[in-house]
This record gives sequence, structure tokens and C-alpha cells, in this order.
Amino acid sequence: MNDRVISARLQLQRADFVLDVDLQLPGQGITALFGPSGCGKTTCLRSIAGLERAQGQVRVNGHVWQDDASRCWLPTHRRGLGYVFQEASLFPHLSVHDNIHYGLRRTPVARQRVALEHLLELLGITQLLGRKPATLSGGERQRVAIARALATSPQMLLMDEPLSALDAERKAEVLPYLDRLQAHLDIPVLYVSHALDEVARLASHLVLLRAGRVLAQGATATMLSRLDLPLSQGDTATAVIDARVLAHDAATHLSTLAFDGGHLRLITPQPPVVGSQRRLRIQARDVSLCLQPPQHSSILNSLPATVQSVRADSPGYAMVALRTGSAKLLARISQHSAQQLNIQPQQPVFIQVKSVALLD
Repeated sequence: MNDRVISARLQLQRADFVLDVDLQLPGQGITALFGPSGCGKTTCLRSIAGLERAQGQVRVNGHVWQDDASRCWLPTHRRGLGYVFQEASLFPHLSVHDNIHYGLRRTPVARQRVALEHLLELLGITQLLGRKPATLSGGERQRVAIARALATSPQMLLMDEPLSALDAERKAEVLPYLDRLQAHLDIPVLYVSHALDEVARLASHLVLLRAGRVLAQGATATMLSRLDLPLSQGDTATAVIDARVLAHDAATHLSTLAFDGGHLRLITPQPPVVGSQRRLRIQARDVSLCLQPPQHSSILNSLPATVQSVRADSPGYAMVALRTGSAKLLARISQHSAQQLNIQPQQPVFIQVKSVALLD
């Protein structure tokens, strides 16, 4: 039996809101709780943490945090969790070093599984240890807050919109560090966000909430490409592909990446490590369709694909779900083009994606 599973069956009722969720999540990687404001993301997170008294059961990788049927209830400080809030909430009178060590002092040596030096290196904050929070940028403060939460070697890390208080530049600064944590630390993360770009970049599993209930849950790549879900609607619809770097051309700044459906070329000003894994985000608006292999085109990426399904999108547009190899993509094209090409399920097509349109 696999103990690397997180399950949470929780009910909570307020005067104007009901939370009723049944979550079955992988006990590793990053799982995102996603949905519009007021859908219950933070309430669900706080209930798992024991900060809200919901009814039900919470199990984390074989550890029982709550089971009302057997009258088991662990208070928050005994749940083996780390919590990162929207604001860093560091102790202003303590240095970065002392902020991080505050929780570590209360963590038994036998439970300390995270090497602190490695953690500081992963988050790029070794050089900040002597400084006070007031002297740090917003992105630096949030990285310190993440280090403080992880230093206690939690069984799970809970993150409540940790980037929402940052501007675009600081957000872009922090995201690569979250990528590195996921690759190097074996601690499951439950990540609340209303930003689809964060979810597509970071999460391997996705829970879509609406009005306190689970609308759908599953692998992020599958969830993003489902035409029956609101994730695939409108101009922000995005698909993700996990690929491996095959080569990099320093003269043209083009990297060649392989995935199950073929090869893609991506502009990467900073040379990636050959052999490394990259997650590519492909926005539906950047994918075009052809019935024949394109020739003499400035668009570098062309792949054979099969149409899975088609539906009307916003006025004048159609959304097309596609499969190339085992990868799933979306194309947002005009209804006129869909009619002219007579796009139908099971139809073979060729997709085109500009190299500058691929995001990682």
C-alpha cells in the first residue's frame, strides 16, 4: 500500500458559506488549490492546518492529523506542517538568521531532515543572514519566510498565495526558487493561488474549487486541457508539456527540447543544462492549425497532432483540444477558421507554435 497520499474529507458551515471537500492528493510534489475569490481555497487550507475547526478526516502520508470518527484531533502545532502566508510576517527585531532558527530550535533533532545550508543555498539567501527584514525586498522577505517554514522539516508545506503581495518583477524573482525547491526537497506542498500562470508553472496536481466544493481534481496537464472546465476558456487558456533539453545553440539562443510528441525549439537567453527537465507552458492563443505540413514559414515549431474535441469559446472564437504523442495542447482559433478548415474530432492536423511564444 502506498502511504504517499494526502487525503482530506472536510465539512465546515458558516452563515453564508459551506465547505464540503473530498481531496485525494499525491503525497509529493506541488498540488495547487485554484479557483476564483471566495471559492474556499484559504478556508480549505486553514482547515487542513487545524486553524479552522472543520469536521472530517485529514491524513498526510500515513500520519493522522484528524479523524473525528475516532475522536482524533491534533492541534496545529502538532501537525508537522510549515505555513507560508501572503505576507512574510517575519519578526522585525530578529535577523534573517534568527528568524529561520526561531522554529528550528523547537524541532527535535530526530525530526530534522532538511539540511539548513542546502536550504539556504536553494533559496539564495545565504548572504542575507545578518540583515533585518526591513532591509530586504519583498521577494527576499518571502524567500526567508519559506526558509523559516521549511527549516522545521515539516511533513507538508502549506502556501497561501505566497506571491500575491509581490509585483511582477519580484514574483518573477521568487518563482525560480520555488522550482528549485520542488526539484530538490521531498516535501509535499499545498499551494493556494488564483493566478493560472503560477499553477501552470509549478503544480503537478490541481484541485479546482467552486463555491466550497471540488469541481475537478487531477494531473495539471490533464486538467488544463479539459474543454469541459473553465480553465480552458478565454485568452489565458494554457497547456503544459514536460520536456528534456537536448541541445543549445549559443549563436541563435535556441534550445532544442524533446517530449513525447517530438521536438520543440525555444529561445533561451541563458543556456539551460543539457539533459535537464523543463516545463513548457503553451498558451492556446499562440497555437495555429494547418491541414498540410507548413512550408517556408518563420514559425520554427511544427508538429503533427490529432483533434480531440472542439467547442465554442468567447464570441468569434473556438477552442480546440489536441493530442501530439501523449501530450495535450489547446488552440484558440477563430470560429471562421474552424469552419473553413472543417475542424472535427479525430482529424489529423499540424500545429504551429512560435519559439518566442513558449514559456518555461
